[in-house]
Amino acid sequence: MSLTDQIYTQALLLAGELDDRQRTLLQVLCRSAENTLTAKLRGGMTAQDCAGDFVSAASLYALAALSETDGAMAPESFRVGDVTVQKSGSSAAANCLRRQAELMIGPYLMGNFSFMRA
Repeated sequence: MSLTDQIYTQALLLAGELDDRQRTLLQVLCRSAENTLTAKLRGGMTAQDCAGDFVSAASLYALAALSETDGAMAPESFRVGDVTVQKSGSSAAANCLRRQAELMIGPYLMGNFSFMRA
């Protein structure tokens, strides 16, 4: 199973129920997350060197992007008579997912400072 397949499989497990469009989009976002994180790895390090954390972090990055993409398609606000419904904080979930991914993969990236337990 390729690294992209592993990332996609884990992202699907974490995502829950998705429609066909979301699954296709998630697959694209998983490839993008893999490429982005691979480019940021410290010199001499490969994704296979930190495979468990890499797969988890990439799947969380992909899910964060999916969350933002789905949120972007929803209206910011709508009004029915005297009632207005406005969306706020829609990227809070995406930011949380992204932060968890950064905590996981941070020790393996260039230019990041983090404590590692020996």
